[in-house]
Amino acid sequence: MTDKIEAFGALHVPGRPLLLYNIWDAGSALAVAGAGAQAIATGSWGVAGAHGHKDGENFPLDQALANLAEIVAVTDLPVTIDMEAGYGDAPEGVAEAVGRAKALGAAGINIEDKDPKTRALFPTDVAAARIAAAASTGLWINARADLFIVTPRAEHDAALVDAVAERGKAYRDAGADSLFVPFVYEEALIGRLCERSPLPVNILVGEGVPAIARLAELGVARISHGHGPWATAMARLAEDAKAAMAALAGPVSRVAEK
Repeated sequence: MTDKIEAFGALHVPGRPLLLYNIWDAGSALAVAGAGAQAIATGSWGVAGAHGHKDGENFPLDQALANLAEIVAVTDLPVTIDMEAGYGDAPEGVAEAVGRAKALGAAGINIEDKDPKTRALFPTDVAAARIAAAASTGLWINARADLFIVTPRAEHDAALVDAVAERGKAYRDAGADSLFVPFVYEEALIGRLCERSPLPVNILVGEGVPAIARLAELGVARISHGHGPWATAMARLAEDAKAAMAALAGPVSRVAEK
């Protein structure tokens, strides 16, 4: 297991990033693994949605871990699980939850610094204590800094990047291995983040974000797709279902009775 964690960590190379096309269950994991993925990553939004729940730790931990076990069972690739804020009201609860994920074969986790109930940022010291608890398990810890999420886009600037980098230092000192900063769009800000961050940087792709090749040039070490793949799959499913049902919307011919 330690070898798989180390192998996963070694994939985080600034300028030659690990590309994660996030999945939500064992079937989607097989599809992405078959496409040539180097690692498998869940996205909490898609996992929750696939099971009829909303994001925000509304998907029960036991079910999230059962889903993880099914994913790990179908692939030899390293698997990292999005554990939202760590599924614990206190650091001790985070350590217990993350330890259970490790026992099931996870190589890493995501943990965010925002309260899933209030959607407010944890104070830096509180977030760092939770990250330290997660890091005590020995998994690769991808610490998510949500300053860009809670700040209006018009206020995204270099000072915000520097504030994220300061949080990143505290998270590094707590044992985090990489820094996930979603919802940052401008090339100049991403480049500054990669320069200032004390940890390898993880960026979320999406509308308005530079192309993957450009993110690599800027020094990004990990690129995630978040809930995008799940949303795309569900949109296609709905579209195809509507088309199939529309085929019966008009008059239906019947065989004449004799």
